[in-house]
Amino acid sequence: MALSRLRALIFDVDGTLAETEDLHRQAFNEAFAAAGLDWHWDQALYARLLRVTGGKERIRHYIDSDNAQPKLDDQAVAALHGDKTRRYTKKIDAGDIALRPGIAALLAEAQARGIRLAIATTTSRPNVEALLRATLATQPFEVIAAGDEVAAKKPAPDIYQLALDRLALSPEACVAIEDTLNGLNSARGAGLSCIITTSVYGGEGPFPGALRVVNEIADLATITAWFAAG
Repeated sequence: MALSRLRALIFDVDGTLAETEDLHRQAFNEAFAAAGLDWHWDQALYARLLRVTGGKERIRHYIDSDNAQPKLDDQAVAALHGDKTRRYTKKIDAGDIALRPGIAALLAEAQARGIRLAIATTTSRPNVEALLRATLATQPFEVIAAGDEVAAKKPAPDIYQLALDRLALSPEACVAIEDTLNGLNSARGAGLSCIITTSVYGGEGPFPGALRVVNEIADLATITAWFAAG
């Protein structure tokens, strides 16, 4: 893609903007304990459960696939997830997180070049807003497509299609930035090119079809370096 054609960058959040997943894991465990459940998600189990996108969906998958007791109905799952979200946002508001290396510089460069910024995530909007509030002096994202705003979560393309609709741009004019295979497949399903920045919980790949795969966004240097040869 030539730089002159790039109109917008669309970011995933958890694992991409910041390494938030372990805070999510801690918040889940605290919510379980507060509800009197003897469930505990260690890092290995949580890495497996992250193959399922969406917090409520993850709880339901755990109940069904691991035969966890008691069997909660959808209302109880939603209440449990709501408590988890409140606990997570408190951790973020306490300053327990920072943006990943290179993210702040990338956002600033994009703004300076007139490249629009958007978010496409399966996490809930309160989680996104808490992270942006805690890590950025001003909120640079024109569009936030989050959580339960779509019928099907990643790897389905719905969330990226929603972001594109709100930007009123074609997928050829945008690049997605993700950290997981589910995210890559979601972006690609919506017709987007996608850069992968590997993360703690995002898996080691392979990431077939990715435009680039790097350990940190900072490794790509500048937007110009990414696309000047496109």
